[in-house]
Amino acid sequence: MKPAPRSPILLTPGPLTTSDRTRNAMLRDWGSWDSDFNQITARIRERVLAIVHGEQTHVCVPMQGSGTFSVEAAIGTLVPRQGHVLIPSNGAYCQRLARICRVLGRQVTTIDYTEDRQVEAADVDRMLEADPSITHVAVVHCETGAGVLNPLHELALVAARHHRGFIVDAMSSFGAIEIDARRTPFDAVIAASGKCLEGVPGMGFVIAKRTTLEQSEGNSPSLSLDLYDQWTYMERTTQWRFTPPTHVVAALDEAIAQYLEEGGLEARGARYARNCKALVSGLAELGIRSFLDPSIQAPIIVTFHAPKHPAYAFKTFYQEVKQRGYILYPGKLTQVETFRVGCIGHFGEAGIPGAVRAIGETLEAMGIGMGSRMVAA
Repeated sequence: MKPAPRSPILLTPGPLTTSDRTRNAMLRDWGSWDSDFNQITARIRERVLAIVHGEQTHVCVPMQGSGTFSVEAAIGTLVPRQGHVLIPSNGAYCQRLARICRVLGRQVTTIDYTEDRQVEAADVDRMLEADPSITHVAVVHCETGAGVLNPLHELALVAARHHRGFIVDAMSSFGAIEIDARRTPFDAVIAASGKCLEGVPGMGFVIAKRTTLEQSEGNSPSLSLDLYDQWTYMERTTQWRFTPPTHVVAALDEAIAQYLEEGGLEARGARYARNCKALVSGLAELGIRSFLDPSIQAPIIVTFHAPKHPAYAFKTFYQEVKQRGYILYPGKLTQVETFRVGCIGHFGEAGIPGAVRAIGETLEAMGIGMGSRMVAA
C-alpha cells in the first residue's frame, strides 16, 4: 500500500495544521451525555479559564460552531437590547463585529481607521467622554485582515475608567498573546478551537465575567446562541444544551494537553514570534515587502505586498505554492493587492523556511524572479 500523500501545510490564521495526536483524538466516537465526555468538557473549561488567570472572576462557556458564532452569542447575550456598542475598526473582522451588532438590533458606532493603523485608546476615550449613551466597547485584539495587533490593555483601562462594558474578539490571539484577567478588565474574551490552541475548527468559547453573565438573562434574541442559557444548563447538568461537536471537543482537549506540555502561552507565543521573524526576513530577501510597520505587526499572520509584475496573478501564485506543499491566504485589503501568510500551526520551525523556498521557486516559475531578487510592489 502506498503511504497517504502528505497534506499541505496550512499557512493561514485557522483552520491550521494540527498534530498527529490532535487528529488521532478524533478517531473515537463519544456519547454527548456520557460522563466521560462531560469530564472532557469540564477540563477544557477549566484549562481555558486558567490561560487568562480568570478562575476567580470569570467562567468559560463553550459554544458550537465557528468562532463567529461565539462572537454573536457574546454580543447578543451580554449587550442589552437597548445597548450601544462602540467599535474601533481597522479591518474586516472589526467590520464583521459591527455587522453582528446591526443584525442583532444593537446600536453601533464605529471609529474608522485605515487597515495599516493601530486603534488608539485616546480616540476611544474621547468618544466615551462625548457620548454617555455608549454602554459597551467591542474590539478585535488581533485584526487578521492585515495582521495588526491592537492595544488591548490600554483600551480595557479606558472602558473601565468610563464604567462601560468591554468585549474582546481574541480569536487569533488567544493562547499566544497575553490576556490577564487579573490586570486587564473585560466582560468577555472570545476565541475558538482552531486557532492558537491548535485544535480543529468547530467550536468557540466565551470567557465571561461571572457577574456580567448573571445579569444577562433574557437579552439574547436567539435560542441556540443564548450564552446565559448555555452556561446555566452546563452548570446544572455538566452537559451541552444541544448536540456538541464531540470529535472537535476531544481534539481540543488533546491540543490543550500539548499546549501545556510545550510550556503554555509563553512558549507558544515565542514559537509564533520566531516564525513571524523568519517569514518576514526570508521574503524580504526575495524582495517581497510586508505591509505593516513592524511595531504593530502581530506574530499571527503577515500581509505582504504582491509582486508588481504583469505575470503575477494570485490564483496562479496560490496554486503553484500549493503544489510545493503550502497553502497561503489571499489578501483582505481593498486598496492594494496583497497576499497573507500565517505563522501559526503545528508544522515546526522548519516550515517557514520551506514556505519561503516554495514562494521563491513559484515566482521563478511564473517568470517574476530575477535570480535571488524578485520584483515587488
